[in-house]
Amino acid sequence: MFAKKLAAAEVAEKMSVAAGWELQEDKIFRQFVFADFIEAFGFMSRVALLAETMNHHPEWSNVYNRVAIHLTTHDVGGLSERDFELASRIDKLL
Repeated sequence: MFAKKLAAAEVAEKMSVAAGWELQEDKIFRQFVFADFIEAFGFMSRVALLAETMNHHPEWSNVYNRVAIHLTTHDVGGLSERDFELASRIDKLL
């Protein structure tokens, strides 16, 4: 799937409805906190399956009960519609 880099105005519009996500340079970021490691790892497993179906993979890290996710589209050198779509789908997993 071909993606195009979003203009600053498009990013601002999408950020206005991306509750919980914050803009960090050319990425969107969100940290999730769970009850324990098992719950965090289960969430990561669900995100991994979702990302694979979209062929759009996050940059992420996990420390015990926390999962930090950065989304960007490397092919376009910034944010695309795909990042916001994946963010929305991740939010629906909660």
